[in-house]
Amino acid sequence: QVQLVESGGGLVQAGGSLRLSCAASGRTIVGYAMAWFRQAPGKERDFVAAISWIGLGHNTYYPDSVKDRFTISRDNNKNTLYLQMNSLKPEDTAVYYCAASNWGQIATTDSKYDYWGQGTQVTVSS
Repeated sequence: QVQLVESGGGLVQAGGSLRLSCAASGRTIVGYAMAWFRQAPGKERDFVAAISWIGLGHNTYYPDSVKDRFTISRDNNKNTLYLQMNSLKPEDTAVYYCAASNWGQIATTDSKYDYWGQGTQVTVSS
C-alpha cells in the first residue's frame, strides 16, 4: 500500500507560480509511475502530467493545455513527487491529485492508477 499526501496548493494570481508536492509513505515509489490529475467543479478529472519509473528513464508527458508551463519531477530518495506550475491561468483552478501506478509506464487515464491522494486546492484569480 502506498499513501499519498499532497501539499502546496493555494490562491495565486494569474501569471503566478505554485509548486505542489506529494509525499508518499508505506512503500518506495521507485518502481511506480506517478502522475498529477485535476478536477474542477462540475467537471471530470483530467490528466495533467505523468512521469515513468526510473527503469524507463523518468520519461514525462503532458497534455497541450499545460505543456511548457508545468513540470513534473520526482525525488525517489525523498519519496516525493512534485509539480511546478508556472504562468498559471484561471482555467487551471481545480483540486489537484497525485496518483501512483504499479504499471510503471506513463498513462493518461485515471483507471491505470492504483493509489490516490486526497487532493489539494489550487485557485487562480484573474
